[in-house]
Amino acid sequence: MSTVREITFEGLTGEEILALPPRDIEQLIVTGEPLVFRVGSATILGTFKRTPGRLIVELAQIEGGGEGVLMSLSSLAKRYAELNMLTEIEWIVHAVSCAKPNLKLRRVLEHRGFSVEHISEVGQAYHLIEPV
Repeated sequence: MSTVREITFEGLTGEEILALPPRDIEQLIVTGEPLVFRVGSATILGTFKRTPGRLIVELAQIEGGGEGVLMSLSSLAKRYAELNMLTEIEWIVHAVSCAKPNLKLRRVLEHRGFSVEHISEVGQAYHLIEPV
């Protein structure tokens, strides 16, 4: 019998993060400032910010992982957006010109509908705007 292992975010489950007071989430996570955090076995450098109606998730670097880290992060972002009545999630992933490209990550991004675009103030990145 196989066991299902839940991926945690800095040791917290997605439900535990969403149960935090909204003010804590805004002050600690959705700040628009760079943040280094662990999701499962991956270490990620990214930012989370809100604009009217939109959550913007920008991932600058992802080291390690492979156990569904991106899918877990996506699921948490969607639940956060729904709880906060946001209508879109904009994803910006800087995996276009990495020194050590992760081909599996690129395949996952392309499979999910990401495309390489030039984004103002960012440059070339994998980009997707998905409705919530």
